[in-house]
Amino acid sequence: MLFSILGGNNLLNIIASLLLQIPVIIFALCVHETAHGYVAWKCGDNTAYNLGRLTLNPAKHLDPMGTLMMVVFGFGYAKPVPINTRNFRNPKRGMAITAAAGPLSNVLLGAISAVFYGFFEALWNYLNITGSPAMLITCCYWATMLMYFGAVINFLYAVFNLIPVPPFDGSRIALVFLPSRTYFKIMRYEREIMLGILIALFLLSRMGFSPFQWIAEGLTDLIYKPVVNGFWRLFLKAV
Repeated sequence: MLFSILGGNNLLNIIASLLLQIPVIIFALCVHETAHGYVAWKCGDNTAYNLGRLTLNPAKHLDPMGTLMMVVFGFGYAKPVPINTRNFRNPKRGMAITAAAGPLSNVLLGAISAVFYGFFEALWNYLNITGSPAMLITCCYWATMLMYFGAVINFLYAVFNLIPVPPFDGSRIALVFLPSRTYFKIMRYEREIMLGILIALFLLSRMGFSPFQWIAEGLTDLIYKPVVNGFWRLFLKAV
């Protein structure tokens, strides 16, 4: 994320983009972890509930290094919500549902943001062609950028967490389909796998390519384009 932003030559835009991204990142991480804890609670495990993790308070969820990685590289992590699978009525199923809740919450946030991204961009174009006050156009522009970041960052975090290897959420979902013996053999190498993936993603980002950002931007466009076109046609009728 930061590397791509620094490619610009306008210092004000760089600072403004960072100021918009940071709250989006914090909110995305907090919603993700809260969703894990809430679904675990509904499935019978009250560990996260008792520890006060069913909250959007950033102090309860943020990991400084993981948050910094999200800002700099576009991928990172928060403090994992503690889960005791023995409290689930069906441990495998409960773990899979709980794991899926985090990425799904980000997909939902990303989709909502993409819809508003389309709306604000159509409105921004309309304000430009109708000669609206410069302050109103500027505010609409930054609202558009906020929704863009909201869509891309949430989709990015969802896709990143769906990697089907430990310690990502995707591996917990895969637990349903893998024999327990195979799954726990893979879990032995959790740290090595995560380190290898992070190094690979870091090298790719330095080369100017992020596969997860490419997917996130594609998902954003899938929702945003028909929305912006639809609202633009509506606004044109009002010109």
